[in-house]
Amino acid sequence: MIHIIKVARVQQKLKLRFAPSPNGFLHLGHAYSALLNAQIADALGAEFIIRMEDIDQLRCKATYIDACLEDLSRLGLEFDPEIMHQSQRQAAYAAGLKKLMALGVLYPCLATRGEIKKYYATHKKVYDPDGALIYPQLYKNLTAQERLDIMAGEAAYALRLDMQKARQLVAHKMCFLQVDLAEGQMVRQKFNPAIWGDVIIARKDIGTSYHLSVVVDDAAQGITHIVRGMDLYKATYIHRLLQNLLGLPEPIYHHHQLVEDEAFNKLAKSRSSATLRDYWAEHADDDLNGFGAQQGLLAAPVRANLAIKIAAIISRST
Repeated sequence: MIHIIKVARVQQKLKLRFAPSPNGFLHLGHAYSALLNAQIADALGAEFIIRMEDIDQLRCKATYIDACLEDLSRLGLEFDPEIMHQSQRQAAYAAGLKKLMALGVLYPCLATRGEIKKYYATHKKVYDPDGALIYPQLYKNLTAQERLDIMAGEAAYALRLDMQKARQLVAHKMCFLQVDLAEGQMVRQKFNPAIWGDVIIARKDIGTSYHLSVVVDDAAQGITHIVRGMDLYKATYIHRLLQNLLGLPEPIYHHHQLVEDEAFNKLAKSRSSATLRDYWAEHADDDLNGFGAQQGLLAAPVRANLAIKIAAIISRST
């Protein structure tokens, strides 16, 4: 159920961010999201910043970080050169984990992908919104001592969120604020994070996850408005749950249309989609108009008009 609302944000500095993972070169979907964020920030008189989500040190490279910043500058974006890197934020994530552990909503899990597949060989398959098999709670009902032994041992383990306990703690806060273009207003959207199952919040070797890092860092940087692709819409369920558990501020969200190629596939590094640099190599200027399936989606006038609409809805609601 959706409720139309008015948001009170007294004397709070508005701030938006673009937070890429430097595990490859940027593609035009990244360009669209970065430019849209910057234009909304400009329309609101807000601050726009860049953050590097580089917790995966095996895939994230300094070469890609440099290339990312070069490409964003070539797009005409201006941002503070002092950029937060998630790889340098382990202490902050550890503090978040400590609080979640104290709430009793995390537990260690030794399950491998092979064990999960073996379980589903004889059970009905259940998938999360990303298309992955939902964890079947193989290691959930261990004793307190057994859990301590896992965490003290040599074997790799993950810390999973006990979704049932987490939901019980914040059952009255299962909603998030979003800009709804169809309604032309801000709305409060109810959600059910149980569709994700007991998600991984950290791993022994990394100490965090995308979900934990993003909510901790958004709060630390004072991000008030999160504008990102529609592919992350349901990830917001987890993020709002963690924000409530950790007592973090509630941002306002907008999930924008995704840039697709000529075959209507979402652009993605995992699909080896053409990069922004590939596009520029074939075009004499930096005009992004006319790419892929959505002719004109990336055109500056279309993007500027969308940014103005989003900013107007936000302004009317504060």
